[in-house]
Amino acid sequence: MMNAKKILDCERSTIDKWSKFQLPSSWKSKGVILSLVIFIVLITFKFIDNEPAWISDVLKRGLLISFLIISLSKEHVEDEMIASLRSKSYALAFIFGIGYVIWQPIMESILHAFIYEPNPNNTFSYFEILFFMLLIQIMFFEVLKRNR
Repeated sequence: MMNAKKILDCERSTIDKWSKFQLPSSWKSKGVILSLVIFIVLITFKFIDNEPAWISDVLKRGLLISFLIISLSKEHVEDEMIASLRSKSYALAFIFGIGYVIWQPIMESILHAFIYEPNPNNTFSYFEILFFMLLIQIMFFEVLKRNR
């Protein structure tokens, strides 16, 4: 009985430690700069015809990492209100992400039926979903923080 309690306490403390993981606030500006640079490079590569596909994949992953850095960075003043707003923004991002995954194929089918020919290769990727969820989380957090 005592052994099981020790194991549960150890697991709980490990989960608590990981759930409270955040980067220092100085990383937020680094994440913003990195995401802007990567975004500009991705747009530039859209106009280049001979760009290797692997470069685009690496840049997209870098963009996701920079958004994650922004999302995980502390505020200069990190109090319980900020933690609550951050938690709400993650919940909203999750809900909107699920909604996106459900509604995007339906909307695409409707558009295919009325506007243009269906493309069997036109599916959405993990990048779209993660990009959407991280962007929504960052936007909701900033809106909630300013309207508190």
